[in-house]
Amino acid sequence: MNSLHVAHFTVAYWCVLLMALLPIVCALIAKRGSFQVSDNRDPRGWASRQTDWRARALAAQSNTFEALPFFIGAVVIAHQLGAGQTLLDILAFLFVMLRVFYVMMYVSDLPTARSAVWLGALVVNIAILFTGYR
Repeated sequence: MNSLHVAHFTVAYWCVLLMALLPIVCALIAKRGSFQVSDNRDPRGWASRQTDWRARALAAQSNTFEALPFFIGAVVIAHQLGAGQTLLDILAFLFVMLRVFYVMMYVSDLPTARSAVWLGALVVNIAILFTGYR
């Protein structure tokens, strides 16, 4: 008799979803109270005219998009290599939290703290990649 295998999302996979949504959060921060329906005709032109915290939110969005492929790859590779699920889930959640703090530091114009958090997230992502290494 064939048994039915039901796949489930691990915490690490849910973290991939959260990371995929984080750039949208950055855009919403930038557009809050300023973006008009008419701006949708030229959203990149609107973005290029932003300054201060709005410009930093958009820069955080770009950097978050840049971090996404490595994170997704690291999580998938770790799963494929049979990484310990608990450690993988903790590291993935830590990565997401660090990236949320990164956005907060970016928007708040705290460049030294932002860079430290960025580096911490990079180290965690590398750790995720190697959790399944034997």
